[in-house]
Amino acid sequence: MSRRADGCLSPKPRGECPGASPCGHSPDVREETAMHDHRKLGRELGLFDTDPLIGAGLPYWLPDGAAVRHTLEEYIRAAERRAGYQHVYSPVLGKRELYEISGHWAHYSGDMFPPMDLGGEQVVLRPSLCPHHAVIYRSGSHSYRELPLRMAELGGMYRSELSGVLGGLTRVRAIQLNDAHIFCTLDQVAQEAQAALEMIRRAYEALGITPTRYRLSLPGPGGKYVAAPEKWQRSIALLTDVLDRSGLPYEAAEGEAAFYGPKIDVQVTDGAGRESTLSTVQVDFHQPEQFDLHYIGADGAKHRPVMVHRSIIGSVERAVAHLIEQHGGAFPAWLAPTQLVILPISDTELPNAAALARRCADLGLRAKIAGPERGSLGARIREARLVPYQAVIGAKEAADDHVAMRLRDGHRLDPQPVDDVLTHISGLIGAHSTDLWVDSAS
Repeated sequence: MSRRADGCLSPKPRGECPGASPCGHSPDVREETAMHDHRKLGRELGLFDTDPLIGAGLPYWLPDGAAVRHTLEEYIRAAERRAGYQHVYSPVLGKRELYEISGHWAHYSGDMFPPMDLGGEQVVLRPSLCPHHAVIYRSGSHSYRELPLRMAELGGMYRSELSGVLGGLTRVRAIQLNDAHIFCTLDQVAQEAQAALEMIRRAYEALGITPTRYRLSLPGPGGKYVAAPEKWQRSIALLTDVLDRSGLPYEAAEGEAAFYGPKIDVQVTDGAGRESTLSTVQVDFHQPEQFDLHYIGADGAKHRPVMVHRSIIGSVERAVAHLIEQHGGAFPAWLAPTQLVILPISDTELPNAAALARRCADLGLRAKIAGPERGSLGARIREARLVPYQAVIGAKEAADDHVAMRLRDGHRLDPQPVDDVLTHISGLIGAHSTDLWVDSAS
């Protein structure tokens, strides 16, 4: 049998598990954290903070928050590499002309920071990565045999958000975006969009996220969209077909499209009932034309690629904000800032605790020692209530090179050899599992 991160045995519905909560710790802890949104809880847990001297909408990450962010970023990069993406880096600045060509200046300048005069040129902080990726694509010639060409970047971008809407990690001015652009032929678009939806599904499963709904975001009235009716019709038809074939329930929403094309948006809801977009898949016929992108087809002639924009977790800031609220700070073990807390009962076991911490470090596990100087064993266990694994070392365990394991959900395991415990935990974390433990009998 396996124990999920929420502490329930896997065959049992979450609501039927007494003594365990959806965020993987005891009901009293859940009640305590349920009142908090990510802004308060994130500060209480030492994940991030802000300072007026740095500026509104510009949070900084503390060590535990940086560990969560780094782990999340590495998960995404690894998933993209497995899916055939090539990673690039591009500058956070660009000439105003770049965004005039892309259409951002005409349709999006109200959300951009003002241009800076630099050496007789106007340079702006980028509001999006796609123009840079279009330029990178056109830096070389491409054959149809290279397509689809999948280009990914975890890159910074900047939005000139009004002070009144800034808050925590969800509305910020400096954003780290998990972005990618697929340059492909028209007949490859549907397959690439479907593959992106599958990547999103797998990421949500590993992160313990349940989407609220899927939305087909369409243009609405007004002049904020590129005037190209034929391109809109083709891209809407493509995404509608992808959603219909996927079997996912979805709703169409006018006025929610990007200025250059329609989107599939994956919506999530926070603890206060506010809905936001976390992940997205978009079809773009506009920017390939604006940047005169092409590939050489089998006929030897130039052809225009289609640009599929996709983001698995959207901005890292919004993703972490949602994860804090979703799990009440009790992250899945692979994502937790501290994965294992080592609890020597007395000073006599401190050398064993230090040796265990070194073994954890060698395996890439994030472990900390909470020694007797921090109080009684019960007090230390309560202090580490959000840590997935607690390894208690008493005199008998030290003599046998064993540990007595406690799981975050309150389950206690019989003393086991240290090597067996570390192998078990490493396997679950390496698989990005939401299970806390899998019993050998299952």
